[in-house]
Amino acid sequence: MSDSLFEPGRNCWRIERADRASVIVDACDYYHVIREAMEAARHRILIIGWDFDPRIKLDRLDEEKDGADYSLGRFLLDLAHRRPEVSIDILKWNFGALKTLFRGSAIAWVARLATTRSITFKLDGAHPPGCSHHQKIVVIDDCFAVCGGIDMTGDRWDRPAHADLDPGRVRPNGKPYGPWHDATMAVDGPLAAALGELARDRWENATGRTLGPVTGADPIWPKDLPVQFTNRDFAVARNRAEYKELSAIKEVEALFLDMIASAKRFIYAENQYFTSPRIADAIIRRMKELQPPEIVFVNPIRADGWLEQVAMDAARVRLAQVIGLQDPANRFRIFTPVTEGGDDIYVHAKVMIVDDHVLRVGSSNMNNRSLGLDSECDLAIEAGGDDRIEMEIAALRTRLMAEHLGAEPEEVRTLFEQTGSMLDTIEALRRDGRTLKLLEFEKPSDPEKFIADTELLDPKSPDAMFENFTRRSLFSGLRGWVGRRGRGTE
Repeated sequence: MSDSLFEPGRNCWRIERADRASVIVDACDYYHVIREAMEAARHRILIIGWDFDPRIKLDRLDEEKDGADYSLGRFLLDLAHRRPEVSIDILKWNFGALKTLFRGSAIAWVARLATTRSITFKLDGAHPPGCSHHQKIVVIDDCFAVCGGIDMTGDRWDRPAHADLDPGRVRPNGKPYGPWHDATMAVDGPLAAALGELARDRWENATGRTLGPVTGADPIWPKDLPVQFTNRDFAVARNRAEYKELSAIKEVEALFLDMIASAKRFIYAENQYFTSPRIADAIIRRMKELQPPEIVFVNPIRADGWLEQVAMDAARVRLAQVIGLQDPANRFRIFTPVTEGGDDIYVHAKVMIVDDHVLRVGSSNMNNRSLGLDSECDLAIEAGGDDRIEMEIAALRTRLMAEHLGAEPEEVRTLFEQTGSMLDTIEALRRDGRTLKLLEFEKPSDPEKFIADTELLDPKSPDAMFENFTRRSLFSGLRGWVGRRGRGTE
């Protein structure tokens, strides 16, 4: 399509067709679906992830059938013994492997997996210092694949209800953790084969070992996974830092900027972070228009981990303040979801919807690391005038908004049709208990402002990590909107 948003070689790698595709919301359903798909494997299971913990349970509500100790590691061992002809290859970010040393029996489980003949467990260090492998991809027989924001690791499992106390939301040691919201996308057909090629390339770059493609495999689609999209083209967008003979790839950032520029009515985005000045600049440019689109971000109230909170939360405040000064109509807002009891729900999903015309799901955050340092992969589909696709995208947006607002999807759909406004719909449905709260910005301390403003923990490139930090500035790409040293953003 000549008027397509997607441009291979610039804002995406390539465009491939999926025979079937579906977005999976939250890890409870994902873990069930991926177990079904792995059971159907006949040739290869290739797991590429930021993290991997063999101690977690997949189907946590099926303990009567499986036994209370039926972990991911046990499942893979059993599968390897039942089907030794199936290769199970697992690639995990090498720095994240340090966590395994502090996870009790996890390191013993990794050793058991690694010494099983048909299972290969490798660590990915094929990136510059300070960068990470952040893709979350599973490819089965090169005919079914999952790509998105969910790793097979601890503290991810949760149901869309995000109950205050869910008996399944416990770590392998039995300790509970807080509510967690996430999303990923399952696909088959040529798109799954393309993701298989991408995953095999990553494997070869990290291990030096070549995996050949799987050919002639029977189609796989989990019986418990409804199909949302049929015979549709998807764009595959990547990010990768330059490393040795590997060139840098920045398709992820280009696609974010193009999606923001393309919006006519609204943008709905769920993301773990918002610290990218490039994205902030693109938003400001839209807010300066006579009829800007509504832009709704759903973020966690604070980042996960002390360092992330210091770096990411303060930068989000600083950027939001700059946008606010250029947004007299208050069309840009950030919300954060809470449970019925008022506890914060951690948003880890990376979803973006523009005008119910474009849908994007992947691993990329709206921070400098995802746009310049880390290895990432996102999938995106555009309606291209097809009402059926727009209906499916709208249904997903409605479902997500309803989940966060503690409302019925029909309530959200009806109000949105009546008002034509996401912001009016959200305001009408905000209530006590389960809801979306307008994010209240706490003024950063001077040390937090310094770390945020110098991008000390969120540099734009690998080279920037080793530059004199006093030369770096969060506002370097926003000089048209703020004065020197970010004046006017207090």
